Amino acid sequence: MRFAATLAIIGSMLALAGCNGDGGSDSPGSSSSTGDVQVAGVAVDTLQYSKTASFTVSGSGLDQGISLSASGCSSMAEAAGGSASKRVFTCTVSASGKWNAEIRASNGALLYSAAQNVPVPQVSMKTSMGDLLLELYPNQAPITVANFLQYVNANFYNKLIFHRVVANFVVQGGGYNAAMQAAGTRAPIKLEVGKGLSNLRGTLAMARTGAQDSATSQFFINSVDNIQLDTQGGGYAVFGKVVSGLSVVDQINLLPTSGDVPLTPVLINSMTQVQ
Repeated sequence: MRFAATLAIIGSMLALAGCNGDGGSDSPGSSSSTGDVQVAGVAVDTLQYSKTASFTVSGSGLDQGISLSASGCSSMAEAAGGSASKRVFTCTVSASGKWNAEIRASNGALLYSAAQNVPVPQVSMKTSMGDLLLELYPNQAPITVANFLQYVNANFYNKLIFHRVVANFVVQGGGYNAAMQAAGTRAPIKLEVGKGLSNLRGTLAMARTGAQDSATSQFFINSVDNIQLDTQGGGYAVFGKVVSGLSVVDQINLLPTSGDVPLTPVLINSMTQVQ
């Protein structure tokens, strides 16, 4: 099959409707035809950072060979069972913000392009003292955010506690249960600092040992500005902030403690990625 070299533009660039939460709707974009291959549209489910996304391509002659690429996706793969009129591609969303999804013919000619806009991820944390909403920053701290979300989406933090509370400093959790038994963790990650994020009041950062690349699951929330932690001992990696529920952090920070451990356990009932 020979493909014509000239692309006939039949549409204008528009954001896919699915990007804004209207999952499953047919989505217009910048579309072209090449020979017998035509792309009529793409339906995409809601795009959420770190989650699997599905792109359904409709048109004609699609069995002649098409590919889909997206700078904000990793592990792109085509699902089995495609036909001349429909092909399905899946990937893991690996970037927030704006990026393009592009469909190309087997000769590399661009058939379809549409802008995506993925919101920054958010995590709902429900505790025995109230609820918090955490916003994460994968573009500045991709390794740290990916690590944290792996724990969140595996329900790792459920029923763990805030085991360290230092008044006018930090509240720390994610490592122990109410019996002060340590939870098993994944391998430690590389320290990410110097990305324009600072340990200010309400920010979320990774706890670690004296070794810089030693953070696993434990995190802390800065209850005051702690900018000294940006550089102390090599720095502590900030990767998000509390956007709702900071008063809960303040309440936790006032609890009586013994050796920095609250006398009344503060339970993390659940953590759920909600965006």
